[in-house]
Amino acid sequence: MSTIVLVILVFGLFIFFSSFFTVKQQTAVIIERFGRFLSIRHSGLQLKIPLIDRIAGRVNLKIQQLDVIIETKTKDNVFVKLKVSVQFMVVKETVYDAFYKLEYPHDQITSYVFDVVRAEVPKLILDDVFERKDDIAIAVKRELNEAMTTYGYTIINTLVTDIDPDIQVKNAMNRINAADREKTVAEFEAEASRIRIVAKAKAEAESKRLQGQGIADQRREIAKGLVESVDVLNKVGINSQEASALIVVTQHYDTLQAIGADTNSNLILLPNSPQAGSDMLNNMVASFTASNLVGESMKKGLKVEKPLKSKPSKESDEDQEAENQE
Repeated sequence: MSTIVLVILVFGLFIFFSSFFTVKQQTAVIIERFGRFLSIRHSGLQLKIPLIDRIAGRVNLKIQQLDVIIETKTKDNVFVKLKVSVQFMVVKETVYDAFYKLEYPHDQITSYVFDVVRAEVPKLILDDVFERKDDIAIAVKRELNEAMTTYGYTIINTLVTDIDPDIQVKNAMNRINAADREKTVAEFEAEASRIRIVAKAKAEAESKRLQGQGIADQRREIAKGLVESVDVLNKVGINSQEASALIVVTQHYDTLQAIGADTNSNLILLPNSPQAGSDMLNNMVASFTASNLVGESMKKGLKVEKPLKSKPSKESDEDQEAENQE
């Protein structure tokens, strides 16, 4: 008797405890009675009739993510792999549709993503695929929302998280980018070279200007010095011609001394003998004297001719008056 009571007691405890069950947060439980839908239970401690009611399944109400990798071809015949991440969830009010209408939601979402991506990407060239990936994601989300709402699912967001073209295409794109950057570098280097050349030319022009100004100032000071030297020589009885010749000869010997002081100089000045200096002095004095004589004769000739042309004779005036009277 005690054994039967023990069995009944154990069975009663089993029935009692099997009448209660718990549901986790963000989860919905489907209760069926004899295989027919009875109710939907949400988080907390729940009660069901043992042996009559059963838990048919649990539906996750959290946001889920499904990553879909698709290989397709672009408009410019480049094969590319895209990774599309779809974030979706079951609407709390449509748990029944999500559980009973759709058995494999992941497969269904994957099919729609493939359909939309393979319809959108072939319209674009490879560069536009990178630039307009957000448009592709929006198109996928729009299509999925229209289809999955019927089954109790809502699409939170879709993201194109990766675009992976063929390795040869990526290498070609990298070479194009490198060539473009090298072109930009060459343009900047050419501009920098032009600026350096212009600046150098301006500096040389300024240097030549200052050099010319310095030479002009030097020659002006030399001329002043020569004038002073001639004045000094005139005071001691040496005329201007002899003084000029003496100064030129002095400069000639100064030049020879400066050339001889430079050990690396290979300049030869001709003539270069003591007799040549004496001849130079005599020639210069003779030329200055001749030029002075020519100048004086020309001045005298002008003075003689000037009175003849300016005053007519008295006899010519009287003859002219007689002719006028007749």
